Amino acid sequence: MEWWVILSVGLTLLLGMFLTGLPIFISFLIINIIGVFILFGQSGFPILTNSMFDTANTASLATIPLFILLGELLFRSGTIDALLNTVDVLVGRIRGRQYFVSIALSTLFGALSGAAMGVAAMLGRSLFPSMIKRGYDVKLSIGTMLAGASLAPIIPPSILAIIIGTLADVSIAKLLMAGILPGLLLSGLFIIYALLRIHFNPSLAPPLDDESKTKPNWNDKIRAIAQSLPFVVIIFSIMGVIFLGIATPSEAAATGVLGALLTAAIYKKLSWKLTWEATGSAAAVGAMVLAIMASSKMFSQILAFTGATKSLTVAITSLPVSDTSMLLVMLLLPFILCMFIDQIALMLVIIPIYEPVIASLGFDPVWFWTLFLINITVGGITPPFGYTMFAFIGAAEGVTIKDVFAASWPFVGLFVLGTAILIIYPGIITYLSSLL
Repeated sequence: MEWWVILSVGLTLLLGMFLTGLPIFISFLIINIIGVFILFGQSGFPILTNSMFDTANTASLATIPLFILLGELLFRSGTIDALLNTVDVLVGRIRGRQYFVSIALSTLFGALSGAAMGVAAMLGRSLFPSMIKRGYDVKLSIGTMLAGASLAPIIPPSILAIIIGTLADVSIAKLLMAGILPGLLLSGLFIIYALLRIHFNPSLAPPLDDESKTKPNWNDKIRAIAQSLPFVVIIFSIMGVIFLGIATPSEAAATGVLGALLTAAIYKKLSWKLTWEATGSAAAVGAMVLAIMASSKMFSQILAFTGATKSLTVAITSLPVSDTSMLLVMLLLPFILCMFIDQIALMLVIIPIYEPVIASLGFDPVWFWTLFLINITVGGITPPFGYTMFAFIGAAEGVTIKDVFAASWPFVGLFVLGTAILIIYPGIITYLSSLL
């Protein structure tokens, strides 16, 4: 059977199951069972179970439930609300300030964890209910969180940047440095977009109350800053241990949980009940996210085994086009494939094919692979198969796939705009790395 037939049939069946309302991991699981049976027969089922077991036991995925637990502790201890109130005072009379907080927090936690799905799940479980309760627009709230969480693999520390550097034989230190300015550029685009949306459609944010219309004085600002100081404990417990070389991102997620417990104690809300409820909720949500990951990983492995992924890659990269057109094609390919293929699985297939092409075209490797990283990241929030969206859906209550799809498209467009800016002005990527 031709590779394009296999790819088309598999994706069509999967999308059809999504539309029936089946749980996401069940849809993947059914497709996996059918695919394994067709390819290997009954003897292939041990391969399916081993794949799911190995994926669920991947050490880097431990970041996801740990950051969900961190979010639960922050939400239940009132730390998130304290931080939101602090920003309310410091930002002043700006309608829709919580969108700014959403992007800022997701950018911050993304920079601390490097795991987009973990950040999306954490925000979906903690910050999202608070924003909806305050009267913010559902879709714009979801969009800002998904977009901010997608900066996690771009801004260091980034696990994906380390993998790319290893596979492509590029300086990992330079790749990590190269992601800082693009991440800040994209974050700024998200904030500008949210503020413009509110300017032209004030109904997207709740009205300013009487207190917020009054300009806060210096005493109010100092009090607000002091109220949020316990949050510094969490920042250091994650970022500090990473940059001091004490822990990996996954280990730092665990220290972040300890920091959240200490913060709850500072707020005098730490109790066995709080810890038990937060742990139980994080375990339930984390299990759902991991089930989706485990079942979807096997789907990408089936596509790779049939040769569909590699054939599609080779077919596109062999097109007789100019260097600029080839660059756009090579960036478009991971953008599309990461809608439905695991990022790491895609990199294992595509980077060995891309590496000689990059050398022959004379592209700066740090510049190109940073663009590549951004494109595989934005695929995580691109309908219909973005993994980051699935993590958010699994964590947030009362959110439908339709809402998430509609919320993500504008921010996908902003990622495309940001990528275009980085192509036109490559110095944004290469400046900091050139200082090393």
